[in-house]
Amino acid sequence: MTSSNGPSAPAPVPPAGSPSVAGSSPPDRDALPDRVWTLPNALSVLRLLGVPLFLWLLLGPEADGWAVAVLMISGFSDWLDGKLARWLDQSSRLGALLDPAADRLYIVSTLVALALRGVVPVWVVALLLGREFVLAVMLLVLRRHGYPPLQVHYLGKAATLLLLYAFPLLLLTDGDGWVAGLAEPFAWAFTIWGTALYLLAGLLYVIQVVGIVRSERALAVPRTAQ
Repeated sequence: MTSSNGPSAPAPVPPAGSPSVAGSSPPDRDALPDRVWTLPNALSVLRLLGVPLFLWLLLGPEADGWAVAVLMISGFSDWLDGKLARWLDQSSRLGALLDPAADRLYIVSTLVALALRGVVPVWVVALLLGREFVLAVMLLVLRRHGYPPLQVHYLGKAATLLLLYAFPLLLLTDGDGWVAGLAEPFAWAFTIWGTALYLLAGLLYVIQVVGIVRSERALAVPRTAQ
C-alpha cells in the first residue's frame, strides 16, 4: 500500500474494531455522530444514577425487593436504549461510551455487594473481576497505540443482559420459602451462562487487541527496512 506521508508518519492502520483487523464487528465508535442530548443517552445516565441507589438498598436497609426492582429496570433500560438508538437514529459517540460503562459499573458494584452479603460465591466474583482487570490492561494497550476502546461485541451485550437478570434472581434465593426454591435453578442457569459468555466476550476483545497491535507492527516493519 502506498502512502503520501513521509517515513516519519506511520501508515494508517484500519480503525479499531474494523473487519480488516478484528473480523466482523460493529463499526468504529469514532464514526458515530458527536451528539449528547439524545433519549438513549438519557437512559444510560439514569442507569448510572441507579447504581448508588441499588447499593444503598442492598447494603443499608437490605431492601432486597426494591434492589431487585432497580436491577430489573436497569436490565430493561439496557436493552431499550440500544433499540431506541437504532429506531430513532440517535446513535452517538457518547452513548457508545456510556452504555458499556454503565453495564460494567452495575456488574462490578453488584458483585461486590452480593459478595459482602454472602449471596455470590467467591469463584464467580474472581472470574468476573479478573475479566474486568484484563480488559483494563487491554484498554491501556490500545491507548498506548493511539486507539480508542473497541466497540462492545454482541456476545458481551448478551452476557451483560444475562448477568443483570441473574443477580436479582440470586437475591431472591437469599431467603426461605417457595420463592427462593423456585428462583434458585433459574438464578444459577443465568449466572453460569452469563459468566461463560462474559469471559468469552473478554477473550474475543483480547484477540481483537492483539490483532490490531500485530497489524500495526506488520505495517511498520517494511517502512523501517526502506
